[in-house]
Amino acid sequence: MEDKKFCQSCGMPMEKEEDFGTERDGSRNEDYCCYCYKDGSFTGDMTMEDMIQFNLKFNEENGNPFGTQEEAEKMMKSWFPTLKRWKQS
Repeated sequence: MEDKKFCQSCGMPMEKEEDFGTERDGSRNEDYCCYCYKDGSFTGDMTMEDMIQFNLKFNEENGNPFGTQEEAEKMMKSWFPTLKRWKQS
């Protein structure tokens, strides 16, 4: 059974073909979602903290699946540093 894939930038689950980002040649990128990565590059220039704040705003507007905003922020601050885009080499 294939592991569930999550965007390595924003953490979005990538379940359908259209959820995945694309490379310059139009091929599917396995690491990043269509909102974070398109045509071979990131769609926005932001820091990890910017991404967390963006996700918190999105969660607030669309129903927070993580409980409170404080719980969501704590979870993101512990998880995001493990994602490929934000991982420190």
